[in-house]
Amino acid sequence: MNLVDYKTALKTLKSGLPIIFPTDTLPAIGCLPKFSDVIYKFKKRDRRKPLILMGSEQKQLMGYVDDSAKEDFENIASKYWPGALTIVIPCAKKKTSILTSTDFSIGLRIPDSYMAQSLIKETGPLLTSSANISGLKGSITAEGIALDFPSVDILGPVTWDKNSGKASTIIYWETRGIWRLIRKGEVLIKELER
Repeated sequence: MNLVDYKTALKTLKSGLPIIFPTDTLPAIGCLPKFSDVIYKFKKRDRRKPLILMGSEQKQLMGYVDDSAKEDFENIASKYWPGALTIVIPCAKKKTSILTSTDFSIGLRIPDSYMAQSLIKETGPLLTSSANISGLKGSITAEGIALDFPSVDILGPVTWDKNSGKASTIIYWETRGIWRLIRKGEVLIKELER
């Protein structure tokens, strides 16, 4: 297992390689946005499946949100973040170079995890996915993940804080004031109840 500290993790990410780190839901594999291809390669992930951009605080992600959805985004994000909610929102035109979706939307999340937030505060937002080989159930421990990804650095120290072991709730912004549930998770969004 290649355990690394924050300083080494930053060097690894800047070199174009991914890092595995804990979150409040499932452990994540993440990279700097310009290197998103590495996650698809390591996970054997279908390139038609988008990645999630994680931040350490709301203001770090605001620049990625299109003006048309900013008010709704701020309302939902301020109520449910940090936490197990991914918000899929139209991407700001100036940020579309990092997109991994085909519909100009981007999934944003701030995990309720001190280790994840500390890493992302240093690196800036990271494109992420759950730390498993696509289509297979992954481990929720660093030791188990190291078996699937023996060459990927893992943020230490371990043992990590307890995570839920469940994927985040995903909601999609359709138009002003209207959200659609994409994936049910632990977070219940009262704004979806109509």
